[in-house]
Amino acid sequence: MQMPERRIERTNYLDWLIRWKERQIIKVVSGVRRCGKSTMFDIFRDYLLENGVEPSQIILLNFEDVEYEWLTNYRLLYDYIKPLLLPDKMNYVFLDEIQHVGQFEKTVDSLFLKKNCDVYITGSNAYFMSGELATLLSGRYVELKMLPLSFREFCSGLGDRHGETRRMASFDLYMTNGSFPYVLRYGLDADEAREYMRDVYNAVLLKDVVARLKIPDVNVLENVTKFMLHNIGNKISSTKISNTLKSGGKSVDQKTVDRYLRGLADSLMLYEAPRYNIKGRQFLTTQSKYYAVDVALRNALVRGKDSDVGHILENIVFLELRRRGHDVYVGQMGDAGEVDFVAIRSEEVSYYQVAATALDEETLKRELAPLRKINDNHPKRLLTLDEVFSSANYDGILKRNVLDWLLDE
Repeated sequence: MQMPERRIERTNYLDWLIRWKERQIIKVVSGVRRCGKSTMFDIFRDYLLENGVEPSQIILLNFEDVEYEWLTNYRLLYDYIKPLLLPDKMNYVFLDEIQHVGQFEKTVDSLFLKKNCDVYITGSNAYFMSGELATLLSGRYVELKMLPLSFREFCSGLGDRHGETRRMASFDLYMTNGSFPYVLRYGLDADEAREYMRDVYNAVLLKDVVARLKIPDVNVLENVTKFMLHNIGNKISSTKISNTLKSGGKSVDQKTVDRYLRGLADSLMLYEAPRYNIKGRQFLTTQSKYYAVDVALRNALVRGKDSDVGHILENIVFLELRRRGHDVYVGQMGDAGEVDFVAIRSEEVSYYQVAATALDEETLKRELAPLRKINDNHPKRLLTLDEVFSSANYDGILKRNVLDWLLDE
């Protein structure tokens, strides 16, 4: 059923923008294409207007709009903005998808130097927001990393009160139709959502990977991409990918796989979870796991199996931990097994196991075993879809229903 268009309030992101408002530092908003960055600027602009800022104080340019194509030269852009700045008031300058502007850092730096300019920029690619951006803006920025909708935001957009009889249906919809705001905003059905997800995939692949890396053989890139989407939550090496594709008659060398993996991570279609040796407190450089930016995007492109449920849940928990500001790693316990996630935020460390169910005694024993081997006092959690016996305390290891956890404030 077609739903009326509605704006989804994304309180955490808005609070971040309000917190950094008018501080003399460049605000960078990054995220995969169509995750809601431009809409976030609209929400923040409305907040400014509601709180005494005049329309003439706001300059908003979106460089994916052909209307501003002529401004993709840094000098022309600066010359366009400068006369619009009000000398006796704060000016709020929003530059959306700024990576389309050649040498954009020159314009941004010049605006940053003005005491009455509050500068906000967005970009879709990780190369724009990581090492290269750090070099270009040399530490004069703070970054808001956006993802598509959390389950809590998704339910809020549905108007769902999270009643016991409805929230599982909402979660099914979240996994099937996806977390991209457009899908929820316009109430797309399953077929429309799948078509939209494929369109997102094509846009990211062609604009953010193929064009940037100048890839001549798109079919090879697609083979690597679909392999990665099919294997979310599995330990991966470029050698394994190369050998698997070769055995299927699709030859690709290891160096090419490495390059494509970097491109897919830079596009923010995939996120890497490196391994972490819990006992030795060391980061490991081999056999990372990868997760998709949206499980419905993954499901629109590869055929899943019933056994995928655990990895799909892992994917959702991984993204939620990222939303909550954690760096997320796969915990290695040597012969004692693996902990799904080690989440680190500032000095906080917490451990997570994720399973579809732990009602079976053997499954419960297997999931708890690695957590019990950890000899520290950091929080340890087991997240499942179990509705009966959904919470428990196993000698300090807290079991919770994953939907309860996702819906936490």
